[in-house]
Amino acid sequence: MSVFVVVGMQWGDEGKGKIIDLLTEQADVVARYQGGHNAGHTIIFDGNKYILHLIPSGIFRADKKCVIGNGVVIDPAALAEEMQMLKKLGFDYDGRLLISDRANIILPYHRISDQQKEGDSGSRKIGTTGRGIGPTYSDKIARVGLRTCDFIDASQLQETIKSNYEEKKKILKNLYGENLPDLCEIVDQMLAHREMFVKYVGNTQSFLRDQIAEGKKILCEGAQGTMLDVDHGTYPFVTSSNSTAGGACTGLGIPPGKITRAIGVIKAYTTRVGEGPFPTELHDGYGEQLRNDGAEFGSTTGRPRRCGWFDAVVGRYAVELNGIDKVTLTKVDVLDQLDTIHVCTGYRHNGKAVAGMPASLAVLEQCEPVYTEYPGWQQSTSGIRSFEKLPDNARRYVDSLQDHLGVEIPLVSTGPGREETIMRGELL
Repeated sequence: MSVFVVVGMQWGDEGKGKIIDLLTEQADVVARYQGGHNAGHTIIFDGNKYILHLIPSGIFRADKKCVIGNGVVIDPAALAEEMQMLKKLGFDYDGRLLISDRANIILPYHRISDQQKEGDSGSRKIGTTGRGIGPTYSDKIARVGLRTCDFIDASQLQETIKSNYEEKKKILKNLYGENLPDLCEIVDQMLAHREMFVKYVGNTQSFLRDQIAEGKKILCEGAQGTMLDVDHGTYPFVTSSNSTAGGACTGLGIPPGKITRAIGVIKAYTTRVGEGPFPTELHDGYGEQLRNDGAEFGSTTGRPRRCGWFDAVVGRYAVELNGIDKVTLTKVDVLDQLDTIHVCTGYRHNGKAVAGMPASLAVLEQCEPVYTEYPGWQQSTSGIRSFEKLPDNARRYVDSLQDHLGVEIPLVSTGPGREETIMRGELL
């Protein structure tokens, strides 16, 4: 029995796509447990760059099975586009891709509601992608959602959409002055994509439990990161699902006792997209340098990411919350040109040390980071594959982060490619 959860330790964009791709070589099944096409996993191999939004990263390895779990919300058009892209590139997923029959579906009124609500939020803008993710999760909790199992019977699909249509039409018209597309138009849109993916829909919960019983290795991947978890992140500037390791159990139907290990992914500095508090954010030349050298622009939206120093408070919080056993450190090479590097080791609020991660948004926004300074190495680490070959200051920096987190860092990434990786210990 081997079930591994790979989880982001910051605000997402930590480089999980590459890490999952590397670990997939040792896995039998890769399963996505939450989020929607508001997230993107970037993978680079053979000189080519691939970005996936819904389908698990393991799809690029021909002998691996991939599962989209019940905790994911699916835009049929986005899924169909991704499937067509893979086919065009020559990646065959027949017999390897499974979609939970309990996953909720994004409909046109979800997108309209998301975009209009965000536009009317003023100073309380969350910074969503406007793709309907939040409203779809809202309907899921309100028990009025459309699910993939409803696509199996075309007449059932039409009836389920019809049952919500008039209410959604009135809400959008009265709140935002927006007209909802005609019912038949929405049904036709859903039917147009139905044939593309309905044959892949099934009971993924039973499939995964069977795989576990057979001793297969399951790699569970989430979207976003710990600080965007709807319960444990910087609420309300969070995503609408549980991006922490616990989400793997509810989002895939895997019993908690079957989880073997949680593997954290964290950057050598910190970034976030969208609004919300960010204690170590840099508004100077250092921040701009990190953004440019790290190509810190969203893989889904292209939005520039906010950049800052490594935050060990956030890192320790992620370790404790997710039960992280091992940490993978990415983008060390982005720091190569810096003369001085800072690490936040604690927060102060009104002159007093803060214990743990504040729940209050008002408190966190006023927290001042306490920094420890480290000398840079100002040498290229790009592509280095041996820890001993890193510059002395780079080795000291990695070891200091390991000490701050209190967890071993057996993998260090020195570039986006599969081969640009230092392995100095076991992960799985």
